[in-house]
Amino acid sequence: MRANEPITTLTAATITEGNMEEQLLGSEHDEEIVAGAFERASGGTLVIDELSDLDDAAQRVLFGILENGHFTRVGGSRPTKVDARVVATVGADYESQVESGALRRDLVASLSELSLRIPPLREYAEDVPELLTYYVDKLVDAEGLTFRRFSVAAQNRLRNYPWPDNVRELKNLVRRLLLSGSDEDITLEELEAEISAAAPVDEPLVKQDLLALPLREAREQFERAYLQQQLVLCDGKVGQLAKRVGMERTHLYRKLRSLGVSFK
Repeated sequence: MRANEPITTLTAATITEGNMEEQLLGSEHDEEIVAGAFERASGGTLVIDELSDLDDAAQRVLFGILENGHFTRVGGSRPTKVDARVVATVGADYESQVESGALRRDLVASLSELSLRIPPLREYAEDVPELLTYYVDKLVDAEGLTFRRFSVAAQNRLRNYPWPDNVRELKNLVRRLLLSGSDEDITLEELEAEISAAAPVDEPLVKQDLLALPLREAREQFERAYLQQQLVLCDGKVGQLAKRVGMERTHLYRKLRSLGVSFK
């Protein structure tokens, strides 16, 4: 079964016009054979990371391999049958790239026999503390970085962070914090400074597809995320929150309850 075989990952951004055919097809010269991605994945799974990073020429070659079911190494003469399950990742906006022609429609169709939507990290915020622990341990072991732990306040802040770039952003944030500090605990103040320094100037406060929602639901989602993050900054103190957001305390209590925001 392919599930028990190795997974070969091909990062699309590393494919250039000059190395495209050798990366995908492999090569053979003077009896020296260099396996390409499809050959290395034979019997298992080939994962193409971020399909839209392939230029048109590479997409054309990839489509030809999938359509024909075989390929010939550069410098070779005998075709090799494709014996790999092919999986590709694409960003959430890939449909607009298909419409603009940046991503080939026929290629996407060939790869869309089964489509899976991976929800953004902000939709499973309860996993954030475990992911933080995982990447701290991994980076300490793999890169020899100094061990540090996230304080409870810092973890709670990151539960409500919108994570525009998902798990990749979380991993990079952990690496920066392990490199930049000496104290064992990562405080909320240090975290806020790091987030503020890294955030693009034009990044929206809540990066969600609010335009796809009815007005009332979009407003509630914004208010919930806004008040949750503000409450973290106020250490859970509703009185301080009321002053910070400019609301009368009794009205704020009602608003928090109606939105399902825990403040105890």
